[in-house]
Amino acid sequence: MNHGQPRIDYIAVAQIAYQLKSENVAYQYMLKRFREIGDAGMVRRLESAPPTMSVPLPASYLAIRDKAMHRLGVGTTHRMRSVIMGVFLPSWLSPDYTVTEKINIWRGKVFLDGLLWNKILATDLTTTVTTVAIPVYFFHGIHDYTVTRLETKAYFDALKAPVKGFYTFQQSAHSPMFEEPEKMRQIIEQDVLGGTNSLAEQR
Repeated sequence: MNHGQPRIDYIAVAQIAYQLKSENVAYQYMLKRFREIGDAGMVRRLESAPPTMSVPLPASYLAIRDKAMHRLGVGTTHRMRSVIMGVFLPSWLSPDYTVTEKINIWRGKVFLDGLLWNKILATDLTTTVTTVAIPVYFFHGIHDYTVTRLETKAYFDALKAPVKGFYTFQQSAHSPMFEEPEKMRQIIEQDVLGGTNSLAEQR
């Protein structure tokens, strides 16, 4: 044993596999659900703004994407219906962040959307990263369509790693660390810190 070196693990919340495919899967799901619940207005808006399998995604799709996801509870959190009320204001009112950290959260969001988004969309990790040399732990909300769970799960199944654990959060969408913090804490304390995957549903 090398007692001088800290153990390195990879912990992923809503791990992207191939986001361009995920967007198209999410679109089909949302279109189906809005048809089922009889929301004709949202169906028309989605039908007029489908995503593509190329980047950049159409501006018309991006303009309706988040609103549609939040209305169905498959976006940032399962119960959130507004970015302003659900994320923006809570982040600014939180006592756990400094003012600088609060500013940097949203600076990072702008950086991601402006400079990295298209690269993220086009990167297919299922072909570019197939093996890692460290333990990996994937946490995913069952209601998440910001990053679709089935695509992430398929990537996890194919990924080679010395220790793997896939954990589904039944009450969560894209943010299980906020939606089910106690379960998250239990997994980190028992499995991640213990270097095992005893709580994982898939290994």
